[in-house]
Amino acid sequence: MDGIVQDLTVGTKRGADELFPTCVTNGPFIMNDNNSSAANGNDIKKFKGDRSAGVPSRVIHVRKLPSDVTEAEVISLGLPFGKVTNLLMLKGKNQAFIEMNTEEAANTMVNYYTTVTPVLRSQPIYIQFSNHKELKTDNTPNQARAQAALQAVNLAPPGSLALPGAAAAVDAGMAMAGQSPVLRIIVENLFYPVALDVLHQIFSKFGTVLKIITFTKNHQFQALLQYADPVSAQHAKLSLDGQNIYNACCTLRIDFSKLTSLNVKYNNDKSRDYTRPDLPSGDSQPPLDQTMAAAFGTGFPPAFAIPQAAGTVFRLTVPSVHGALAPLAIPAAAAAAAGRIAIPGLTGAGNCVLLVSSLNPERVTPQCLFILFGVYGDVQRVKILFKKKENALIQMTDGNQAQLAMSHLNGQKLHGKPIRITLSKHQTVQLPREGQETHGLTKDYGNSPLHRFKKPGSKNFQNIFPPSATLHLSNIPPSVTEEDLKMLFSSNSGVVKGFKFFQKDRKMALIQMGSVEEAIQSLIDLHNHDLGENHHLRVSFSKSTI
Repeated sequence: MDGIVQDLTVGTKRGADELFPTCVTNGPFIMNDNNSSAANGNDIKKFKGDRSAGVPSRVIHVRKLPSDVTEAEVISLGLPFGKVTNLLMLKGKNQAFIEMNTEEAANTMVNYYTTVTPVLRSQPIYIQFSNHKELKTDNTPNQARAQAALQAVNLAPPGSLALPGAAAAVDAGMAMAGQSPVLRIIVENLFYPVALDVLHQIFSKFGTVLKIITFTKNHQFQALLQYADPVSAQHAKLSLDGQNIYNACCTLRIDFSKLTSLNVKYNNDKSRDYTRPDLPSGDSQPPLDQTMAAAFGTGFPPAFAIPQAAGTVFRLTVPSVHGALAPLAIPAAAAAAAGRIAIPGLTGAGNCVLLVSSLNPERVTPQCLFILFGVYGDVQRVKILFKKKENALIQMTDGNQAQLAMSHLNGQKLHGKPIRITLSKHQTVQLPREGQETHGLTKDYGNSPLHRFKKPGSKNFQNIFPPSATLHLSNIPPSVTEEDLKMLFSSNSGVVKGFKFFQKDRKMALIQMGSVEEAIQSLIDLHNHDLGENHHLRVSFSKSTI
């Protein structure tokens, strides 16, 4: 196909620093051939490249396909927009032609992929109108496979892809084509925490999210997410694979799971079944916050709304009738306004104020809560309630940090009692009026030098782990010995079970305490401890054991 211009694209490649690109305004290009109105496997070589204005057609030209792409994957590009009536695969040229049932469906598809470059098998592909009005295919083995895949996928009537009544037919067709409604998500470059609710807000734009399970595997944060139908899963994968949740980090790597359904036993910060708000929270988890449970109701949380530059709001949906999809226009200014987060409107998963209960009123202080919760985010304010000293309010920098602290610390023992953590109804922790007696129970830590996460992209974001009996020590001066550190940690009513300096860097070490509770207390008491020589000890939880 010597005449085809290889690098004409409708859309632009998405930037690495935003989850969605800004809209492009250039029109699509087409392949021009004035002598033919139909394309088939024999005369396809006649196509000539032409930069003429894009004229809508039912036939769409797909280029730069991966060599191992399947017919079903190519067909799935058109499924969210209408019925795919024909397919011509040119595997030797890494190209294909898709014929939609109406010109309107094809126009919607091209308009959408103008703003969101589709990705198949981690490779960007390019879509534009063909000036041919229909496809004619022959009976070669290659085309026979395409027709078989087409027949399997197109079980739903035209225009019904987004209607609940057609869900079973679409599911069956996609399943026959090898697609699952369950996505496997890996978050790479995890500089900032990613809460379950953040994933729900992002992925809800592409369909109804039924269930999510998060976990850590091979030292990577991963999730399994189940949609109501495989079409939504395909739509989300095409749009989000390779994109960043936060600026320059937290990159999504998305693939289809071999599972076709998820079994969620608990509704907590690590797993959620949005169809079953009645599920228990699990032994070590708090019950669902009442406001959160009310939001779930008997249905699903509301769709995530993206504010546009003009201040209007749209919701991204697959329309039940063929019409233009809302453009994913997200100006950089809006992203900047959202702080570190690359998605405008997503300012963190919920409230940033935590209510901590079941504290030991005889021993708890604002400073000990500041140090402990500071492992998972920058604590701004702490208020121990004067009349109920077993309760405290802790204000984190944002909702993500609050979620992270809640998920890791809820149920952990502090001063001999398992603490309980929920999201507070308060948006901020109020400071006392000037001259008002605080009894030392309210502290403002907004300007504390001990914040671990002030610097964006800090390595501290890569070293956030659940409480464990093993602690990571750093900033150790050369004169301090293993015995010195063992004695220091033992003098805290703890038992030191193991110690090891890092081989390549003696400024760091691991120390193993007798229990997680002992390690928590040691971290509170000894983080920022003055070791002399202008060195203050840094203590955090470790994922390693000795």
